[in-house]
Amino acid sequence: MSYEYYQEVISDLEKLFTTEIGYDVIIYAGENKNIEELHAHSNILSTRSQYFCTAFSNEWAEKKNGKFIFKKPNVSPELFKIILRFIYCGKIDFASLQCPEILKLLAIVDELGIQSLISCIQEYLIKHHDEFLQQNPIEILETVYQHESFEQLWCHCLEKICEDPRILFSSDKFINLKSSLLELLLKRDDLYLEEIIIWEGLLKWGVAQNPSISKDVDIAKLKKEEITIMKKTLHKFIPLIRFYHISSEDFLDKVYPLKDLLSEDLLDNLLKFHIASSRKSDVNDIQPPRKLKCLYESNLIENQHFANFASWIDKKEKLLYNAYNVMNNPYNFNLLYRASRDGKTAEAFHSKCDNKGATIVVAKIANSEQIIGGYNSLQWDSSDQNRSTTDSFIFLYTDRNNTRTAKLSYSNGDQYSIRNIALNGPTFGGGNDLYCDNNGTWRSNDSCSYPKIDDMKRGIIHVDDYEVFQVVLKNKIEKIENNQFQKINLQKVNQNLNLNNFNNNVEKGKVKKIKKSEGKLVKKRSLKLFKSLFK
Repeated sequence: MSYEYYQEVISDLEKLFTTEIGYDVIIYAGENKNIEELHAHSNILSTRSQYFCTAFSNEWAEKKNGKFIFKKPNVSPELFKIILRFIYCGKIDFASLQCPEILKLLAIVDELGIQSLISCIQEYLIKHHDEFLQQNPIEILETVYQHESFEQLWCHCLEKICEDPRILFSSDKFINLKSSLLELLLKRDDLYLEEIIIWEGLLKWGVAQNPSISKDVDIAKLKKEEITIMKKTLHKFIPLIRFYHISSEDFLDKVYPLKDLLSEDLLDNLLKFHIASSRKSDVNDIQPPRKLKCLYESNLIENQHFANFASWIDKKEKLLYNAYNVMNNPYNFNLLYRASRDGKTAEAFHSKCDNKGATIVVAKIANSEQIIGGYNSLQWDSSDQNRSTTDSFIFLYTDRNNTRTAKLSYSNGDQYSIRNIALNGPTFGGGNDLYCDNNGTWRSNDSCSYPKIDDMKRGIIHVDDYEVFQVVLKNKIEKIENNQFQKINLQKVNQNLNLNNFNNNVEKGKVKKIKKSEGKLVKKRSLKLFKSLFK
């Protein structure tokens, strides 16, 4: 029989750290008035730190009066004490440290080669300082980029920036981003930002790299010598811009005036693509659009579909200028059920989806790109009871790859809006307007509770799979898992809970409508440019 007394050993090591008995290492941490002499034991340091292990084994550490001497002017005494405590007894408390200090601590720990603490600090930053990481993307990226061992933090920061690149591109410090980092970002397929904004950001960055070009210059009116300078600065970035996914109007207004920055072949292909639509097929090597990975575990649809659902839930479908996008979607969509994973029977559906509150159902029609489904604003149950609501809807995408093909139908509010039938899967409408039977077969019958959707197939509908998502209003909750404290960001929660009040108070009349005269102006400008190409 064996016995283990880990805590007793840790307590003894902590006493050794506190009393400093028999120390043979002197560390001078800090500089000037903030310098402090710290004491430690070489055998413990070399066991726990790769840096100290190398220093002692290679005998390059300075030694005086039988004691090893280390000078660390770049490390504050406070941070070094934290590191020493971890080395001796494996304890660390981040509660008293601000995020910039924790980042400094991480860099020092990497220098000292304490692998377990490197992982610990990265996990802590990701879990508890995510907001700071997002608000300071330039500083974080450049700090992390210099350390190969910060892979966890690096991947997390890149993922967050790609989810909402506006944080980076709208920052005043964007122009200071190192070219290697900018190149890395522009290569990413998941940099989810309109390509024209990426192009404008690149131009802004390019101007900032050249002091000879005025920061206030009208970018469309660069002088010949300035164009030459910019072309040299941006030559490796131009191929990374996905010009084919910029609208023709933006191409005419914001790209073509700077045509001298582009290669002749690229410009020729872009003109074919944007102006001579009949010759688009002649253009080769078109890069795919940037695409954010799906945030909601769906195998059938993408993030923009969920943004559409959110707009429909809040009845913004007729207010296109006020519709939600991927970035400001106020809802989370939690996957409850997938037929191919959980079983296609009604029993399987109800076991996963009953009493879960509002849900959205999504099904992909077999041998097509069509998507059908519906929103239950109440909840599913097995009561064999019907429910009335005007907030539920059914929908159809004639092409799931184009969210503009969506067609929508809200319930008329009759008593059969939602039918909770134990022997059926999700069932919408008194005429079984859209439902899934006990065997997983989908059908669309009479339009009773939901006005008819053109192009929606009637009768049996064969589907490849269907998914059900719980719809939950987002709450910003920060949990501290080490049980030292738990903090709930009530302000953010309240902001989300008051979302409907905010929407109801949006000022009206400030959205600019497109006038016919403006449409003519666009056509006139396009025609003028087109003619100029053949002069």
